[in-house]
Amino acid sequence: MIPIYDAAPRARRPLVVLGLIAINFAVFLWMSEMPERNLNWVLEHFALIPVRYSDPRAAMAAGLDPNNYWPLLTNAFLHGGWLHIILNMWSLWIFGPAMEGRCGRLGFLILYVAGAVAASATHLVAYWTSSEPALGASGAIAAVIAAYAVTYPRAQVILLVPILFLPLFIPVSALFFAVFWFAAQILQGTQALFAHSMGTDIAWWAHIGGFLFGIVFAKIANALVLGRNIETRQWSGTVPRIPRR
Repeated sequence: MIPIYDAAPRARRPLVVLGLIAINFAVFLWMSEMPERNLNWVLEHFALIPVRYSDPRAAMAAGLDPNNYWPLLTNAFLHGGWLHIILNMWSLWIFGPAMEGRCGRLGFLILYVAGAVAASATHLVAYWTSSEPALGASGAIAAVIAAYAVTYPRAQVILLVPILFLPLFIPVSALFFAVFWFAAQILQGTQALFAHSMGTDIAWWAHIGGFLFGIVFAKIANALVLGRNIETRQWSGTVPRIPRR
């Protein structure tokens, strides 16, 4: 289930969204060319490793600085593979421009950065003693999705649902998509907690923390910009064409 189109008014020039996408891809390409030794150094210094804070002595013995809190943010600019970064940046492109247009560039940047930190903090609480590095922008994007759904609950979101080899396009409201997505995170996150000995490759609770932050942020932001009119575009029933270059 992949969102491919939204009907909320978008910023004409979403410079913050474009900048974040560019930075994420630049960091990813930079990391992809690194030898393994250098890559491990980047993960140790910039990925989120909970044991760094839960067991300072063990962290120091492993060469981790327990007083370095930058990973709460910097991990959101690291990605583990092409699929990881493409899905994250695509979701940011779908939902980000509308929120940048609504909140302004500075407001949207605050939403994204603070959402990333809130997601990291939630992951720390859920996996306090873990030594596994967590990374990715999913928590920040979860905050954007939640803020979008609160601000434009009735805006249409077109979902691509592949059925075998046939693409199925389903229009739903932003609120429906967000609630369904959040429920899936809760279900998967709860299962991961009870079976944590098996490990998990997805930081479900980071998604949950980012999403909850996005709701709070949107409530506050919308209260400050009540004077702006909200108009949504409606889907015509066909998938928008992508111009070829």
